[in-house]
Amino acid sequence: MKNRITELFAKKKNNILNVYFTAGYPALNDTVRIAQLLEKAGADIIEIGIPFSDPVADGPTIQASNKVALDNGMTLHKLLEQVKEIRKHVSLPIILMGYINPVMQYGVEKFAKDASAIGVDGVIIPDLPLHEFEELYKDLFESVNLCNTFLISPTTSEDRIRKIDAVTEGFIYAVSASSITGAKGDFSAEQVAYFERLQNLKLKNPFLIGFGISNHATFSRAASYSTGAIVGSAFINLLRESKDLEADIEQFVQSLRT
Repeated sequence: MKNRITELFAKKKNNILNVYFTAGYPALNDTVRIAQLLEKAGADIIEIGIPFSDPVADGPTIQASNKVALDNGMTLHKLLEQVKEIRKHVSLPIILMGYINPVMQYGVEKFAKDASAIGVDGVIIPDLPLHEFEELYKDLFESVNLCNTFLISPTTSEDRIRKIDAVTEGFIYAVSASSITGAKGDFSAEQVAYFERLQNLKLKNPFLIGFGISNHATFSRAASYSTGAIVGSAFINLLRESKDLEADIEQFVQSLRT
């Protein structure tokens, strides 16, 4: 079985752009259209957030989008229906990002099988412990060809990074700061030292840098130390303000790249 995430990283070695947005935001049925527009605009990976009432790793922008999406009536079942529709039009890798609670309520095995069956390529579950993944879910995810991405931060020990690298297929999510998500200015000297440290570890998996990527300067700086970067809050801000999704998404993706 081929996986679109591993295929992408096999052929593209730099400037990979992963764009995150919350399912069901700004409006319940925007998910499919936004995914199509991201592909058309030139994104490489689509990362769709599963709305949750307590998104602990996320900053105020993404937290607010979670609340709106839940108020709109978004559920994990509905999101999987939307992904099925997205797959009729979009060939990019699709990642679902969410917390373990909604996935447990759905049933982890059922979620993995259902997600894979409709064309999801990977998941990011920030609060899933590494040992739990290894013991309970690694074989399941591999059996249905789902990549699982772990987050690392500047405070993650080399030992843990190497353990994560060993159990990962796909890529590692390198959080640029030990804080919540959000668009920020440029990177500090400490952050750059952390990116260089990751480069020097010579991991088997590529890593993408996320948190604080909001424009061409931060995207290209992050991508100079990694295989690419993840943009979230800046894109959610754009969706919140947009009067013309097609034109604005096109312009946003192009502005990150050039």
